[in-house]
Amino acid sequence: MSTITTIRKGNLEASIDSQGAQLMSVKRDGGEYLWQGDPKWWPRRAPVLFPIVGNIRNDEADSAQGKVRLGRHGIARNCDHDIAEATESSVTYQLVSTPQTREKFPFDFKLNMTYALTDEFLVQRFQVTNTGDVTLPFTLGGHPAFNVPAPGDDADFSEYVLKFAEPWTFSTGTLVEGGLWDLSNRMPLLQDSDTLHLTHQLFDVDTLMFENVPQRTVQLLGPAGHGVQLDFDGFDYLGIWSAANNAPFVAVEPWRGPATCTDEDDTFENKRGMDLLEPGEVAEYQFTIRPF
Repeated sequence: MSTITTIRKGNLEASIDSQGAQLMSVKRDGGEYLWQGDPKWWPRRAPVLFPIVGNIRNDEADSAQGKVRLGRHGIARNCDHDIAEATESSVTYQLVSTPQTREKFPFDFKLNMTYALTDEFLVQRFQVTNTGDVTLPFTLGGHPAFNVPAPGDDADFSEYVLKFAEPWTFSTGTLVEGGLWDLSNRMPLLQDSDTLHLTHQLFDVDTLMFENVPQRTVQLLGPAGHGVQLDFDGFDYLGIWSAANNAPFVAVEPWRGPATCTDEDDTFENKRGMDLLEPGEVAEYQFTIRPF
C-alpha cells in the first residue's frame, strides 16, 4: 500500500511516496519547489531510475544471465518500496529483487533509497547491494522536476536559465526513434558560456543530455534569484527536460549512465555508464537539492 512520509528540518520539508520511493514535495518556508504532477503535462514528479536510465533498444538486451526486458527507466519507479528506517528528518526505503523482477531483470539486488534533510538541502542517496552470486550490471539516476516559476517568482519560463559553475562549450547528442541517443549528431548548446537560457522550443528535441558538467553542479535560476541547485558528484551525465505544450516545469536529472546509444551493441553490460558490482559489494551515490 502506498504511504506518504513527510520529513522536516528547519525551514525545509519533503514528502516521499513508498510507491516508487518517489519524492513528492520539496518545500522551503512553505513554498513548493517540486513539480506536482499535473497529468495535463506529466503525472510523475521525481521517479527513481533503476536499473536503467531511459530506454534500451526495443526494450530488450542480452546479458550474462539471459534476456533483460525493461521498459523506459526500469523497474524501481513502478514498485512499492518498504520503509527500512525513518527519523524526523530522514527516511530510507528498500526494494529487493523478487521472482517478478527477475523475469524482467535476471539479477539479484537490494536498492536502498534514502532522503535526508540538512539545514540547507535535501540529500537523495542510492545504495545498491549485489545480493546474488554473479556480477550485477546496472545504472541509475534521479528525475526530479521543478516548478517554473519557483516560489517567490512570477517570471516567464523564458526568463529562467541553467547556470553552470564556469564557462564551457558543449553540444548535446540527439534522441532518435526508440529513445536512443545519437552522439554523432549533436546540437550546440553552449559556447564558452556558463549560462543556458531556457525556452519551451529548446525541448522540441525532447531531452537535452549534458556530459561531464563542470564541477558536477548546476542551478535552475529565475530572474528574482529563486530556484534550485543540484550537486551531483559521481554522476557523469545530466538530463534536462520539459514536457510539450509549454509545461511549467523543468526536470534536472543526474544520471550515472544514459539510454542506449546508437553506436552500442545490445549487450547490457556494455552500455555507457554501466556499473558492474561483484557479489556482496555495495555501491553508493548521492546528489543534493538546494532550494533557494
